[in-house]
This record gives sequence, C-alpha cells and structure tokens, in this order.
Amino acid sequence: QVQLVESGGGLVQPGGSLRLSCAASGSIFSINAMGWYRQAPGKQRELVAAITNDGRTHYADSVKGRFTISRDNAKNTVYLQMNSLKPEDTAVYYCNTAPASRDYWGQGTQVTVSS
Repeated sequence: QVQLVESGGGLVQPGGSLRLSCAASGSIFSINAMGWYRQAPGKQRELVAAITNDGRTHYADSVKGRFTISRDNAKNTVYLQMNSLKPEDTAVYYCNTAPASRDYWGQGTQVTVSS
C-alpha cells in the first residue's frame, strides 16, 4: 500500500524559511514525477512545484525564485525548501504524484506565515 507522509510544517514569520519533507512508501516514487500542492482556507488545492524522475522542475509563478523542490531517490523522499515566506503562503501542504492521484492524498502539513 502506498503512503505519503508529509512533515516539516510550522509557524514562521514573514521572510522566514521552512523545509518540508515527504517520505514515500511503495513503488510510486521510482516511476513517477512528484509534486507539492497546497490548499489555503476557502481556496482550491493548487500545484506548487513538481519534479520529474530525472530532476526537471516546474514551479507555480507565485513561488518561483523562493521555493525549491528536490528529491532523494535513494531515500524515497521529496523536499520543498521554502524561503522568503509570505503570509499568502499559509496553507496545508501536501505531496502527491504529478499529476496527482486521488488515492495518494495524505494528511498534509500546516504552514502558517504570520508575525
């Protein structure tokens, strides 16, 4: 059974940084592109960043230059380094395949950017 477990969220001041991690079990990691998604209160879930098996990346315009997605295939883990955080980055962050599969949504990790 595939599981994706997100961690690393928290409360941070504007301009601060956080690093999210997503540990994947099962076989999906080695054959799929992976993505980080977020859902803010009252808004639809959106793709923040994605990375292919060979390291090609894609970012939403709102996070370009501030967020960096990476993956460690040996550890079946995908990361999201978030710098220069803004209040509008406040959301629950999830990892999933890219495109997302409804079977793989986990609990997510809360990121709150506030002074």
